[in-house]
Amino acid sequence: MPKPIPNLATSSTQVDLRWAMFALYVAATVVFSDMYLTQPILPLLAEEFQVTPSTAGLTISAVVIMIALGSTAYGPLSDMIGRKSVMVAACALLSLPTMLGAFATSFEQMLFFRALQGLCIPGLTAIAVAYLGDLVGPAALGKVVGGWVAANVAGGLVGRVASGIITDLAGWREVFVIFALLTMVSALLLAFLLPEDRVRESGGWGQAYRAMFAHIHDPQLFSAFMIGGTLFFGFIGTFTFLPFYLTGEPFLLSPTMVAFAYVSYLAGVLVSPIAGSLSNRISRRTLITLGLLIAMLGLSLTLIPVLPLIAISLFILCTGMFTAQAIAPALVNTLAKQAKGGAGALYLVFYYIGGTLGAVVPGLAWQAFGWIGVVATCLTAFGIALIANWRINI
Repeated sequence: MPKPIPNLATSSTQVDLRWAMFALYVAATVVFSDMYLTQPILPLLAEEFQVTPSTAGLTISAVVIMIALGSTAYGPLSDMIGRKSVMVAACALLSLPTMLGAFATSFEQMLFFRALQGLCIPGLTAIAVAYLGDLVGPAALGKVVGGWVAANVAGGLVGRVASGIITDLAGWREVFVIFALLTMVSALLLAFLLPEDRVRESGGWGQAYRAMFAHIHDPQLFSAFMIGGTLFFGFIGTFTFLPFYLTGEPFLLSPTMVAFAYVSYLAGVLVSPIAGSLSNRISRRTLITLGLLIAMLGLSLTLIPVLPLIAISLFILCTGMFTAQAIAPALVNTLAKQAKGGAGALYLVFYYIGGTLGAVVPGLAWQAFGWIGVVATCLTAFGIALIANWRINI
């Protein structure tokens, strides 16, 4: 049975929560940068290793699928032994394959190192929301999860923009070196600034896994998991193949200019905390519906081949997508009555399986139909998210 624990924010081991949140947000920014740092340089990697665009996209999907697989272990583990130690160890280990990526001499080696990164990443991402729930309690959860999502968005922005700039200045291999060092720094911050947490579950791996997979049979939670998967499919599909759209005719943009397309992520940094705060006053289903409709509008507008309009449309897409994404993880944490680490892990399993497919399937649509094929595929995913959201009653 779960062992009751006091809210960490009101326990006798009270700490300065501002420093704890600072450490978590910095770690989130760095870890999500690691995840996406190959995205703006996919055309260069395709040329370097002599592979097709859809094959180059595997440097994203290899990370994403391993995150999905790894999440199933980290969630129950954190429920059993506590969340801080898992997050610190995972970030420290992540720095190793990140560094090794700089020395890849073949595409197969690159995929292997990227897969190892993917195995380490969910040690932070799969359990941070559960940790936040323990840290601040349900009343403040929407706000702090909104901040967590904003840090995730910032990581996606930093990784993509910095990767393009560093590549132009020094080469793509230096990107991996720099982010490996930053990842180790983030592990040290977590180790020194996070408060200790307590073990939440007893009974061993078997009970922890049974509690986690029991969530799949809950229709409300399953719908929330589906929202995560389809959201990320559409989002990762759009931004993975955006460089091929913008480096081709009629735009012919450089890697640095393509990287700046990801400045649209700033919309997510701004909107996520706001959406998280609003979720305490407005129906979560209403906010997710609104976010999805805005995202679909923005994605559709990218079909008009005018650079200023594409820039605006990407901001619209990010505003909508991150409005929905800021709500969904806190929704899962609220819906799960036990094994919250497992519930958060399952959400990420669905989320990253969607991302894995989103890094490949729209690439096939790109090769067959061009950008219109990518847009149609990703709009379909957002439509499925709308249907799943309709099934949730909260």
